[in-house]
Amino acid sequence: MKIRNLLCAIGTFLLCTSCSTHNDGWVSLLDKDLSKWRIYQSYQFTNDFNGRAPVDEAGERIPPIGYDKNLYNVFTMIEENGEPVLRISGETYGCVISHESYRNYHLRLQVKYGQKHWEPRLGKALDSGLLYHSVGEPGGDYWFSWMRSFEFQVMQSGTPEGNSGDFWSITNTKADIKILRPDPEKRTYYYDAEGEWLTVGHRGITNFCGTKDYNSPDGEWTTLELICFEGKSLHIVNGQVAMALKNLRYTTEQGDIPLVEGKLQLQSEAGEVFYKGIEIRPIEQMPEKYMSCFE
Repeated sequence: MKIRNLLCAIGTFLLCTSCSTHNDGWVSLLDKDLSKWRIYQSYQFTNDFNGRAPVDEAGERIPPIGYDKNLYNVFTMIEENGEPVLRISGETYGCVISHESYRNYHLRLQVKYGQKHWEPRLGKALDSGLLYHSVGEPGGDYWFSWMRSFEFQVMQSGTPEGNSGDFWSITNTKADIKILRPDPEKRTYYYDAEGEWLTVGHRGITNFCGTKDYNSPDGEWTTLELICFEGKSLHIVNGQVAMALKNLRYTTEQGDIPLVEGKLQLQSEAGEVFYKGIEIRPIEQMPEKYMSCFE
């Protein structure tokens, strides 16, 4: 009996060791209970939204839906081939917010676009976003829905609105991005590895920077990776560097403040999307293969 117990213990140890090596430090952030995330919802917006907070008939601001309500079951967990999948219907604006804050990490996940659209994005590309280094409370942005953060845009292909990997500044954040200057009258700016470092974000040249389309075809999963290390970040789509950012920071009346860590958010933004395989691991340096992106 003692020998049998010893053999079982050795087998268990070898199995755990094998699992640890296989995982290589990756930690899953998605389970059937969505236990590592908190739900926040703001409003249902209509086509006449103009950037002003919704008000009632008396002109008083309507409070947002708030935390932990999951009105209309906007955020639901389903299963695909035995794997947990987060469905975001998009019927309200809002997000899921990670319970933990993260600094210096490699995040990877997969996204697939659905079919449903809602106002104010009827007839437009399905839209979501991965927001990182998120701090403060939701609601300071144009849509009154998200925390101060940097947006790794998640957007369906096929329209001129944008692509997965684009950058948006959320609530006075800014970063330096290599941009090849376009016609200034068009006011559109795109990442270019051969461009010059320009400030994008609050009081910079723009609040948005676009990138090339690296999405998978509709109906297929697109793999996104976000690598962050000490004020630098990489947006990677299907293995392609969509954008490199450095000097991540936000603006205050007293000046710029570095923003190098925070929570994660996944947006609900008037369109149906699915997320799976959300994993994260800490890193001790920016991977050598990407160092040239910051020269």
